[in-house]
Amino acid sequence: MNPVSARLLSQQLVAPEFKDPADVVAWFGAMQAQEYKAMRWAVTMRTRKPSFKAFEKAFNEGRIIRTHLLRTTWQLVAREDFPWMLALCRNKALAGLRGWMHSNGIDIPDAEKGRIQELFAEYMAGKRCVLKEDLDLALKEKGIAMEDHRLSYHLRLAEFDGLVCSGDLHPTKRTLALVSEKVGPQPQPAPDEALALFARKYFRSHSPATLEDFVWWSGLNISDCRSGIAALGDELAVVRHQGKEFYCHRDARTRGFRRGTLLLIPAFDEYLIGYKSRHVVLHPHHAAKAHNQSGLFYNVVALDGEIVGNWRPTQADCGISIFKEGVTLPEETLRKEIDRYKLAQKR
Repeated sequence: MNPVSARLLSQQLVAPEFKDPADVVAWFGAMQAQEYKAMRWAVTMRTRKPSFKAFEKAFNEGRIIRTHLLRTTWQLVAREDFPWMLALCRNKALAGLRGWMHSNGIDIPDAEKGRIQELFAEYMAGKRCVLKEDLDLALKEKGIAMEDHRLSYHLRLAEFDGLVCSGDLHPTKRTLALVSEKVGPQPQPAPDEALALFARKYFRSHSPATLEDFVWWSGLNISDCRSGIAALGDELAVVRHQGKEFYCHRDARTRGFRRGTLLLIPAFDEYLIGYKSRHVVLHPHHAAKAHNQSGLFYNVVALDGEIVGNWRPTQADCGISIFKEGVTLPEETLRKEIDRYKLAQKR
């Protein structure tokens, strides 16, 4: 098994199987969505015909939801997965949030939280989406003024309580909607079934991956992650690479990769952030070119799955720079990938 080509196929980065952006998100279970603009390319580049408008349509229809979930960071999840995934991840995510609040000297009593969420629900009822500024103004009209940081924590708590989630896609700002109106009632699997489904979605979309990869990505306890893996039984095969055990899902494809594949991968993409074992596609000597020690991930160029350079979406020519010595990008292939990215933004 070639672990690099296997990851490209599992991640739908080559020979993508889906047309609908919402199906891509459902395949992954959760996709990192730290950067508001980069998330659109992260999803659409994994479809057969990348289209930002198709992403916007799925997002505005509520088939793709953006919320804080794994590791208390931004994620995209499919509408049908949102309720059970929130229930599964909420306690760990909430513990992380409480830690941040404590370090910033902010305490929000339950009575205050309940009152603010009542006002959120009252103001947002029947509105397709609102901005954070709208909620701030609504609170002030009730005689409640709070500094921006505290309001942000209230919104995060409202997310973890299943009250609010993403509204429509705005060009530059986050919008909010009520979960009851945007997501609506969805089937909920039993807790043990949810854990197995969570593991299945991860290993199906990230194979081959290690236990440590799953622990990192999910933010769950290692015991829960072991239980999720055990629940999959013979769905997972154990393979060894560079002396470590990797799990490969039985649905992982082995065909579809062609040499000369070049990809412009956005910042915070699952191809890197979804693993602890990034050395499989990124030489440790070049790690600082792909992400820093504070958790900031950059836009990277992958050639045959290996991370070899950076790119800049804001530049007309995408500002390609190569950091791996001896690598020359095939000009025609690079032009096609740049054109694919630019065309996706237009259609």
